[in-house]
Amino acid sequence: MCLLHSSGWLKYIFESPFIYIVIQYLLVFLQLAHRHMKIFNTPNNSITGFILLGFPCPREGQILLFVLFFIVYLLTLMGNGSIICAVRWDQRLHTPMNILLANFSFLEICYVTSTVPNMLANFLSETKVISFSGCFLQFYFFFSLGFTESFFLAVIAFDRCLAICQPLHYPTIMTGHLCINLVVSCWVLGFLWFLFPIIIISQMSFCGSRIIDHFLCDPGPLLALTCTRAPAIELTSSALSSILLFIPFLFIMGSYMLVLRAVLRVPSVAGRRKAFSTCGSHLAVVSLFYGSVMVMYVSPTSKREAGMQKIVTLFYSVVTPLINPVIYSLKNKDMKHAMKKFLGI
Repeated sequence: MCLLHSSGWLKYIFESPFIYIVIQYLLVFLQLAHRHMKIFNTPNNSITGFILLGFPCPREGQILLFVLFFIVYLLTLMGNGSIICAVRWDQRLHTPMNILLANFSFLEICYVTSTVPNMLANFLSETKVISFSGCFLQFYFFFSLGFTESFFLAVIAFDRCLAICQPLHYPTIMTGHLCINLVVSCWVLGFLWFLFPIIIISQMSFCGSRIIDHFLCDPGPLLALTCTRAPAIELTSSALSSILLFIPFLFIMGSYMLVLRAVLRVPSVAGRRKAFSTCGSHLAVVSLFYGSVMVMYVSPTSKREAGMQKIVTLFYSVVTPLINPVIYSLKNKDMKHAMKKFLGI
């Protein structure tokens, strides 16, 4: 059945296997992490916890930052949560693009939650200590969710490319079954890709200073605290990260080259404007995410640049999830109408 005329599959995604699979996967991982916590605290590791410096400043400044990021966190939850609820309850939004958008919003909620609550706690903490196991759990979830986001951006680009380049065949290609498979694949691949490297890194020996000059457990500062350097592990970690970030990026760029070629063939100016408007919001999100990530990759990792790396990481991990709901809702009339109706505006 054509996706655009089906609503049962939406209930299937939100209420049954999709959420069930993701939640069960996360629960199993957390149970295994708790059961094997002794792996993270072996006698070889003289460090049992790390100190996240975050944003050093006087006590008053810490309280001000706490209030600022707490407001940003609440607005992020409200904005992305509104999109999820609007798609869930408005029948007009039961389309592939909006279903992918709702899942992307759920991802953004998880992404910002992997860092901000701990950051807020550190603003009010005197010690700013994070446990060894807590540090690696944050490391795993932050990067897994980031990789999942790159997959979702590629899938959304694929959806837009199909809609514009193959409009007549789009309803038969982008079926409910394919949409479910794409959504589940994004989550599963994102969480499986970096699992083994994180286990290997967590079992390395750490000694000496336990201070991480960052607001989250980043692999660069972590590997710098190991007792012995492991170039092979550093190279493998960097290679896996690069592959998972830049292959989807190249796929997105290729998709939009096809879109651009198809749009330029549209005879009417109104038709070209509508096509560009459809893709504009996604291109804006891609630019924000990949722009900041690429700055991180090309910037030096010296201590002198630690402040800049914090700001850039803060942008794509906290600011971008806040801005994304605004970008998508402004470019989508049906979404704006549904959100106004949901919020009672």
